[in-house]
Amino acid sequence: MPKPRIAADAFFIDRDSNRSLQAQIRERVVASILSSQAMPGALMPSSRKLAEYLGVARMTVTLAYQELVDQGFLETRSRSGYIVADTGALPRVQSEGRIENIENNGIWRNVLSEQLVRRRRIVKPRDWSLLPYPFVFGEMDSSIFKYTAWRECVRQALGRRDFDLMARNDATDDPLLVNYIRARMLPRRGITAKPSEILITVGAQNAIWLAIELLTRGPLKAVCENPGYPDTLQALRWCGADVTTVDVDEHGLPPDGIPDGTQAVFVTPSHHAPTGATMSRSRRAHLLEQARSRDFIVVEDDYEFEMSFIEPPSPALKAIDRDQRVLYAGSFSKALFPSLRLGYLVGPEPVIAEARELRSMMLRHPPGHLQRTAAYFLAQGHYDLLIRDMRREFSKRREAVVHAIGKTQLEIAGAARFGGTSLWLKTPDGMDTEDIAKELIRDGVVIEPGAPFFSGDDQPTEYFRLGYSSIPLDRIPEGIRLISEKARVAEGP
Repeated sequence: MPKPRIAADAFFIDRDSNRSLQAQIRERVVASILSSQAMPGALMPSSRKLAEYLGVARMTVTLAYQELVDQGFLETRSRSGYIVADTGALPRVQSEGRIENIENNGIWRNVLSEQLVRRRRIVKPRDWSLLPYPFVFGEMDSSIFKYTAWRECVRQALGRRDFDLMARNDATDDPLLVNYIRARMLPRRGITAKPSEILITVGAQNAIWLAIELLTRGPLKAVCENPGYPDTLQALRWCGADVTTVDVDEHGLPPDGIPDGTQAVFVTPSHHAPTGATMSRSRRAHLLEQARSRDFIVVEDDYEFEMSFIEPPSPALKAIDRDQRVLYAGSFSKALFPSLRLGYLVGPEPVIAEARELRSMMLRHPPGHLQRTAAYFLAQGHYDLLIRDMRREFSKRREAVVHAIGKTQLEIAGAARFGGTSLWLKTPDGMDTEDIAKELIRDGVVIEPGAPFFSGDDQPTEYFRLGYSSIPLDRIPEGIRLISEKARVAEGP
């Protein structure tokens, strides 16, 4: 009985994918086997026929097939070519069942009552990196990042000794990374800490979430900045906190605006999000004095302090904390790359011990191999060289942005005194930057409307954040011109 033959048109490749053609062919074949579309004994299309159908070199298909033979997914038979091997106990993908409507399920109705998917948040187009004028915040410019150095650190972290160490299943953090944070990162912010006072997290956002979870074990009255980072406000409300927002001014959050009964204050004192305002030393001292006399905790988000190319950043609030009332959150994501998702939480030893246990119930610990790779990248000086290059480049971009804005009707409403990677801008009164942003996308321009940063239903609509960490220097003037032009059209005659 002749063996069934799989048609070439059962496979496809994505020409726009970053994956190699050979890798895509291997993945399509494996997917067809594991989904039982290609059964054991079935004949694969010949390398010539599949190459012709896909429009690739025959050698590309042959190499893909041979790799699948080595892995045991295919076999070669004399005069038969390649056939699907019997993969035995490999798990198969089951066919999708019927999806039932859950609207009438009372339990799910309760779970979905908050509708987190509708929360106000900062949304970036998925294809922002393909657009010519991406004024987005918090993204890395791939032309600056040191890929070769990172790959070498990955290779080192895959060594037998390191791999065995990082394969453990306990809740400890990589000691090399913790030691670098303790000995190099924190002293730059004026902070001293023992290893037991440092917890590695999945980015600063995870550090803040852990702090919120610990603080909301009982009823919590909390204060956030307005405008401020929207996810902090949303997380507090989700965890059941009673949240009050306090309007910031050119010096950040005014401590005298904190209402009585407050138990926790969430701030970005060195570099307010999103205006860039820096809290003065006297205001910081006043905030800590109030924390002591009124018995509340301060959670400090100290993001992006590395981008100090104008003047040194102010010492962290944690650096002048003498009563162990400050929990400090830091991150490597802004300086390295966002998907790294490595941060840290610093606080009193008993609190960090509790946070470690809480983290272990959620995810045990951030991936050990990633921690060790980052530790090598930091310890071997690659991080410091990267920061140097970023400061030089971002200084040029900031100057170009400020110069271009000076020729428009746009107003710089806030900027980090020490440098940073964004500006807080204002259009003429009465405009809606969300509408302007939608219009600008058509011209390949991405900005971040400011409304999500404000609390309440009556948010100002004239503000937006303009990031310059990922847009090439030579495209800044034209990008600013397009923004100004759209704002002028929105303003009307």
